[in-house]
Amino acid sequence: MNLTWLLRMAKWARHPPSPKRVKLVLIVVALCFAIWGAELMWGWPEALNVNGKLRP
Repeated sequence: MNLTWLLRMAKWARHPPSPKRVKLVLIVVALCFAIWGAELMWGWPEALNVNGKLRP
């Protein structure tokens, strides 16, 4: 394990994030899972696919 992660965990233990920041992070993670779930259920939109190969 990298020492940087241990130092970051120690910092978070001494100075935990505010409840607003925790809420924000949880909302962002939930939004990412919602987008992933929608893509899994309905697939990728055809309009966002590349039509053919790009020239080198």
